[in-house]
Amino acid sequence: MRNDLLNFVHDQLRKNSRQPYAVSPKAGHQTSAESWGTGRAVARIPRVRGGGTHRSGQGAFGNMCRGGHMYAPTKTWRRWHRRAWSDIQKVYQSKRFRAGKGKMRNRRRIQKRGPIVIFEKDDGLTRAFRNIPGITLLNVNHLNILKLAPGGHMGRFAIWTEGAFRSLDKLYGTWKTPSTKKADFSLPSTKMTNTDLNRLLTCRAIRSVLRPRRMRALRKGQKVKKNPLKNMQAMLKLNPFALGEHNMRVAKQKAALKRKQERLAAKHAPKKPKTEGEGKTEAKKAKAPKVKKSEAKDSKPQKA
Repeated sequence: MRNDLLNFVHDQLRKNSRQPYAVSPKAGHQTSAESWGTGRAVARIPRVRGGGTHRSGQGAFGNMCRGGHMYAPTKTWRRWHRRAWSDIQKVYQSKRFRAGKGKMRNRRRIQKRGPIVIFEKDDGLTRAFRNIPGITLLNVNHLNILKLAPGGHMGRFAIWTEGAFRSLDKLYGTWKTPSTKKADFSLPSTKMTNTDLNRLLTCRAIRSVLRPRRMRALRKGQKVKKNPLKNMQAMLKLNPFALGEHNMRVAKQKAALKRKQERLAAKHAPKKPKTEGEGKTEAKKAKAPKVKKSEAKDSKPQKA
């Protein structure tokens, strides 16, 4: 059973137990109000008459006004329940003249399809339904896809009698018993009864019964094609220097990785706090050394 179909049917049947509700038809209109018209620099919404109170002059009736009616007031004559007769009403409303020359060929009017009634024994049932437009009567032993899905569209409303529903097991059988009316017919069944595939694959009881994996047997003279980009032996047959190039490439990568790690370690290493004396001595060393006057005179170039 499909979950979406079950949910839809349950939702529709649950609506049959609802009780209609609505707001009062007089709500929001129990006041005397009239619009002031144009030319007064106020909105044209109806305003409460009178004076001497804050209520006079206030907007009324509108859904944007305090004490006004709501937008689209709820009514009690809504479609509360789900019945089969609504489909018949659609058939009545859809009756119209055909477009085209079919009107000249005794096919003047067309209408929608209504529900389909499926029965086992006709105990006056066809006479009871034949005056209702749009209804199709069908025997359960002669089901027709053209009637069940007109136009190739699934979802036609089907009404089953109790006898027709009980005869389905005899007609089509079940997953345990074959059909008694159709020869060599069985219901389509699923291949897996348990969809937990991971549990089945890892189950020891199942794996103990299975045969071991069969290795692929090679024919005489057949060669296995190997990818030289993934297989070094196949690459060496094509390029004898491939191994040396590979080793050099790996060595360069290791050296680059080592330099990167050393640089990061030096960058994130904790710095030692400097003392006051160390800071002064480093500042003195950073200054340029003074040159004596006598040395400066000696360094001047002599005249010829």
